[in-house]
Amino acid sequence: MQTVEVDERPQAGRFILTGSQHFGVAESITQSLAGRVALLTLLPPSFDELSRFPHPPEDLLTALWKGSYPRIFDQELDPVRWLADYVATYVQRDVRQIQNVTDLDAFTSFLRLVAGRTACELNLSGLGGDAGIAHNTARSWLSVLEASFIAYRLPAWHRNLRKRVVKAPKVHLFDTGLACHLLGIREPEQLRHHPLRGAIFESWVASEIYKASVHVGSQPDLFHLRDDKGLEVDVIAERGEEVIAVECKSGSTVAPDFFAGLEALRARMEKRLPHLRPVCRLVYGGEQRQRRPSITVVPWRDVAGVAW
Repeated sequence: MQTVEVDERPQAGRFILTGSQHFGVAESITQSLAGRVALLTLLPPSFDELSRFPHPPEDLLTALWKGSYPRIFDQELDPVRWLADYVATYVQRDVRQIQNVTDLDAFTSFLRLVAGRTACELNLSGLGGDAGIAHNTARSWLSVLEASFIAYRLPAWHRNLRKRVVKAPKVHLFDTGLACHLLGIREPEQLRHHPLRGAIFESWVASEIYKASVHVGSQPDLFHLRDDKGLEVDVIAERGEEVIAVECKSGSTVAPDFFAGLEALRARMEKRLPHLRPVCRLVYGGEQRQRRPSITVVPWRDVAGVAW
C-alpha cells in the first residue's frame, strides 16, 4: 500500500520512518525502495545537544562517564543501573536477532575486551585469543558491534605519505559511558587516574567528530595515522584538499609535547603532499581556547562548535 502511494504521488519527504532499533524494520520491509528513500543514521546526541538538557555534564570526567544516551539525561537516571540494563537487553535480544550467538557469556566478555581496546589498533587474532574464540568468530562478532552502532573502525590514513605506514584500523566505542561501564568504572572520579582515561577521551572526541558528519547526512571520511618512525595522529578527517589532523589529550593543561605529532605531520605533508592543506587541531581536557603557530587548541567543551 505504501509503495503504491509513493508511486502515485512521488513528492519527496511525505513519509518519515524513525526508530531506535533498525534490525526488525530492515527485515520486515519486502521492497528495497532503491532510489526512492534516503537513509539517515542518528547516533546518540552530541555534546552540544546534551547541553540543552536540564542537567548536562558540568565537567569532563562526568561527561566521559555518563556518555550520551539521551534517556540518562532526559529522565535523570543512574548511569550505572541504566547501562547495566542496556547491556543485558542488548546482549539477550539484539545480538540474537542479528546473529545466532549461542554463548552469550562469551559474547559479553568479548564486548568488555573491545571496550578495553577502545582507541587502540585492532588485532583480531589477539582479541580472539584473549576472548577464547577463533579469529573468524572475533571478526563476525565485531561486525555485530558495528551493525548495532556499539563500535566502529577508524581506517589507517596513508595517501602515499610513507610506505611503512601501519595499516591496522583503530576500534572505537561510540559511547564512552558504555565503555566506562564495561570497564567497571562506577563513578567519574575513578577516571582521574585510570590508565585508560586518555583512550576514553580520544574515543569521545572521535565520536563527536563522527556525529558531526552523520547527523547532517554526510558519510564521515575519518582515519588515524601511525608509522614505524613514531609519527602518530589520533584522528584525520579529509575535506577535499583539506586534511584536518586532530590530536586528543585529556590533560587540563597544554604541554609542549602535545604538538609533536601534528607538527611532524605538517612538515611531512609539505614535503610529500604539497597539493593538500593540513589543518591541525589539538583537543584537550582544559577550558581555554588557544592559538598556537599553525595549530588551534580546542577545549573539550567546544568540540561540537568546530567545523569538522
